[in-house]
Amino acid sequence: MLQLYGYWRSSASYRVRLVLQLKGLSYEQKTVHLGKGEQKDKVFKRINPQGLVPFLIDDEIEIGQSVAIMEYLDETYPAHPLMPSKAQDRARVRQIVNMIACDVHPLNNLRVLDYLEQELGLEQSRRDEWYRHWIDETFRALEPLLMTTAGVYCVGNEVTLADCMLVPQVYNARRYQMSLDEYPTIARIVANCEPLQAFVKAAPEQQPDAP
Repeated sequence: MLQLYGYWRSSASYRVRLVLQLKGLSYEQKTVHLGKGEQKDKVFKRINPQGLVPFLIDDEIEIGQSVAIMEYLDETYPAHPLMPSKAQDRARVRQIVNMIACDVHPLNNLRVLDYLEQELGLEQSRRDEWYRHWIDETFRALEPLLMTTAGVYCVGNEVTLADCMLVPQVYNARRYQMSLDEYPTIARIVANCEPLQAFVKAAPEQQPDAP
């Protein structure tokens, strides 16, 4: 059985859960509690030297980083494909995925957070301010692109990996009390995704380790 090391509030783990749900794949959830610092534990570091979640084990295959895991799952378990059939649409999906991953996800990198805290001495409120800034910058770049590619979802009328990347990032934005008023296309796409059963079941609020 697939084993997913993750944490319920991690947006990156949320992305992978979405792919697993959309494909109807069974998996064993192994909680790595970020609030308790379990990602830095020697036991987990032996499994995953980078110490990040999510981390997936599929028999002898071990993969870290959410985007790599998402693409692996889509290629290995092709039922309910999450990439479009046309090359230009697949390129758009990858563009959206990488825009979000490159602009926002590095801020979750443990080494970056340690640097902000230990080397720069930034208080939590200042780190949150920086986080909000980069989410906002990402949405500002993404909104006009989505206006040209979106149908019901990010690229056309089928759920793709781009939607699995976008919805968890909006979850992060809401956690930081950010408004989507300036981003109506993003808001519309997310509103179309969230009622889908796979999105409901994968949501952080539905996870067994949620408080």
